[in-house]
Amino acid sequence: MTEVVITGFGAITPLGDDAATTWQALLDGRSGIRRIETEWAKDLPVQIAGPVKTDLTPWIPRVEARRMDRVSQLALVAAREAWSDAGFGLGEQNQTDPERLGVSVGTGIGGLVSTLEAWDVQQAKGIRRVSPFTVPMLMANAPAAHVGLLVKAKAGVHAPVSACASSNEAIALGANMLRLGEADVAVVGGSEAVIHAMPIAAFAQMQALSRRNDEPERASRPWDVDRDGFVIGEGAVMMVIETLESAQARGAKIYGTLAGSGISADSHDLVQPEPSGSGQLSAMVKAMRHSGLQPSDIKHVNAHGTSTPQGDITEAKSIRAALGDAADEAIVTSTKSMTGHLLGGAGALETFATVMALRERVVPPTINLDNPEPDLGINIAANTKRELPDGPLAALNNSFGFGGHNVAIAVTNQHTTH
Repeated sequence: MTEVVITGFGAITPLGDDAATTWQALLDGRSGIRRIETEWAKDLPVQIAGPVKTDLTPWIPRVEARRMDRVSQLALVAAREAWSDAGFGLGEQNQTDPERLGVSVGTGIGGLVSTLEAWDVQQAKGIRRVSPFTVPMLMANAPAAHVGLLVKAKAGVHAPVSACASSNEAIALGANMLRLGEADVAVVGGSEAVIHAMPIAAFAQMQALSRRNDEPERASRPWDVDRDGFVIGEGAVMMVIETLESAQARGAKIYGTLAGSGISADSHDLVQPEPSGSGQLSAMVKAMRHSGLQPSDIKHVNAHGTSTPQGDITEAKSIRAALGDAADEAIVTSTKSMTGHLLGGAGALETFATVMALRERVVPPTINLDNPEPDLGINIAANTKRELPDGPLAALNNSFGFGGHNVAIAVTNQHTTH
């Protein structure tokens, strides 16, 4: 089977405006959650989020920005960094074959904020004031399309939408394009930007969000008995993936190997996970089987770990079921404790963290885990980063989404260069 490796990363997240800053903040156990200070938040029951603090103007000129939802702007910033990090150029400096270059970028909600803002304009000022760019701004495939235009990809531009599993599904789809011989290089990842009154109110009405408004940095606390919901974050993470043959032929640095993936569906409920975790288990088992890995090979799991009462326990059970006794040794973490939940962008952010953990042999902590749920059956990096052993390493990253979508990505440190 064709081997697929990662040769470039780009990130813009609540923790930093590039991949290196984001990774260091994860290792340091820093939180990107803060109180929303804008006027529209003052009457909301939830007034905290994980925003991107960086001004995007240096990357996206104002004229272009007016034609793009923030979800696409963030995707472009991350894609530019990843493409450069992989050693590729843009425009006349782009030497890749466009017919052998693909894109797969997921988002859970797409340009929702543009939709809401366009409706506000229509109600207040009439139809003639609605921007003709509204539809290209709101469509869920816009981030993928913009990235495809940036790198001039012609092998296929895909935009999976599977709620909070979207970007891991995008990574799986992109890797499969390479394995099927449809492309040699692909830009894959995810983006989300829905820090707005309406989606916050809607999630709050579902009792899904933490209401620790007075302690933003302590609000996201996966597996802690005092957790009360997730925190919405925004951002984008992109990676350049290539066939091993392509990467080695051009002497590219290699961060790690995308060994395989597993996808399943609960077919249980639109928003609640199947209580036994059977769908999650299936995704992890498929990912290991696809990768030729055994449970004993898995030394690390970056969990979906959203800080919701039911979800955290279900996932702990499914990890234990997937790994068996090997779960005693595999180090589990939830980086959402620091970033919040990037929804459709979460999987890409956490796959990035998983690959870097194997590369650097250190697992970022799960912060705010002061009172762990009893009898979870998993080995959590509670509040302190943990070292990984020498030798070959493999890991899983889980993403689960509304609709019953389950995706597990398997990565290894095989072929890694420094």
